[in-house]
Amino acid sequence: MDCSICSAMPYILRPPRNTICGACYEGARSIITLTNKHDGEKGSDKTGNTSNNQKSLKIVWIQQGFANALKWVKEMKEMEDMLNEKISYLGGFAAAFKDQTHTDIQVKPGDDGPSVPAHKALLASRSDIFRNILDSDGCKAPPSDTITLHELNHEEVESLLEFLYSGDLPKEKVEKHVYSLSIAADKYAIPYLQKFCSQHMLGSLNSSNALDILEISDSCSNQSLKETALNFIVRNMEDVVFAARFDAFALKNPHLTVQITRASFMDIKNKRNGV
Repeated sequence: MDCSICSAMPYILRPPRNTICGACYEGARSIITLTNKHDGEKGSDKTGNTSNNQKSLKIVWIQQGFANALKWVKEMKEMEDMLNEKISYLGGFAAAFKDQTHTDIQVKPGDDGPSVPAHKALLASRSDIFRNILDSDGCKAPPSDTITLHELNHEEVESLLEFLYSGDLPKEKVEKHVYSLSIAADKYAIPYLQKFCSQHMLGSLNSSNALDILEISDSCSNQSLKETALNFIVRNMEDVVFAARFDAFALKNPHLTVQITRASFMDIKNKRNGV
């Protein structure tokens, strides 16, 4: 059937020219339902029959639905444009970090690597912990003051600061430093970074990194991520337990090994009981 919407050349459609295919019809219905959920029950009486009056109302509802859908799409496009402008505007912070413009503090890593210049005001605005540290008597004045992040090496400090300034990181840096950044986000109370790292770990969860993610989620008290990792391990016990690094993991994390064992037994029990 010729479709007046998705046909490659609608101007040569055979009569009638107002037909649409099943896919376009379902798409139109979905759009209307999305934008008019509160009117979803219009058009039918209590017996399930449709009167002429109700048919007219239904046509009006469909017309209004398309109008609302177009309005909604336009509003979403305007919102996207505004967000892009806002991101570009806020990008000045990232440029200030990259160019080391008027920096007033040095962030020192724990591996004796070189310090990274930063801005006290931004650190304090991103983390209450940093604010408290910078408000203490020892960090109140000259631009040569330093703050040391003992648990991070130089590259990790750079990545942490880059995220604090820009709200994002290149994929390769996320993959390389996600565990250390997750721990830093928890220690310094940076919720957005915690969520960012958690989403990355959830998206990359597999048999080779499940134990790492379980360990990190336990250290950071991320219960949702921990449950997801634990359930994944239970479903893939053979791949995980017989992996080369499991012995080292078990020695380092006996409490997590016990939790894995218990979760595995519960899974077997539930399967036997048909749960």
